Amino acid sequence: MKAAPVDLSTGTLSDDRYKIATPRPALPEAMADVVCRLLDHFGHGGRVGVAFPGVIRQGTTLSAANLDPSWIGTDVDALFTETSGREVHVVNDADAAGLAEIRYGAGRDRAGVVLVLTFGTGIGSGLFVDGVLVPNTELGHLELDGKDAEKRAAASARDREQLSWEEWARRVEHYLRYVVRLFTPSLIIVGGGASRKADKWLPHIDVDCEVVPAALTNEAGIVGAAIVGSLDKPLT
Repeated sequence: MKAAPVDLSTGTLSDDRYKIATPRPALPEAMADVVCRLLDHFGHGGRVGVAFPGVIRQGTTLSAANLDPSWIGTDVDALFTETSGREVHVVNDADAAGLAEIRYGAGRDRAGVVLVLTFGTGIGSGLFVDGVLVPNTELGHLELDGKDAEKRAAASARDREQLSWEEWARRVEHYLRYVVRLFTPSLIIVGGGASRKADKWLPHIDVDCEVVPAALTNEAGIVGAAIVGSLDKPLT
């Protein structure tokens, strides 16, 4: 788990990221404690945004594909607010990355349908229409060839199956072709950990849509969380 203060006038981190190992098991109360420690490190006492790997509606977790099942039904906004003593608003992590890319990065001033996809442990998605977020799309869980798409095409699949960058790119391309048929985006922005090495695999991708690496790379989630933290009410 990591945190940093963000200058929202520029979309840049105003201090180095600070990391604390995710507790095991990653239960709600244990992770709330880590959130407090991260905030205390920076001495921040104001409003806070948190990017979270699950479907979030009105601050409550509705899914836990890569989390302990105890998160389902948890009011994360309330938990983190009560534990930290700060007003906290939580947003899906891919939606957070998308918000950052749309405001400051590769999707800035782009009209039409823009899709932000993060490739990491799973595949996160942020869908935007003329700059407006369609929240909680969870396109990594589309069924593709009879399987959950992220099980085949997430960055973790490349590591797990020891695929070359080109072999993995073929899987990503297959997934992207399917997504393009469904949504006809004008731009796809690829982010997450794999975006740091986009030069190794993105040249092997050929789909009927412009595909570019995220401009904010792996900092997009923190920047997007800060955007949500600046709002007067929950985003979704």
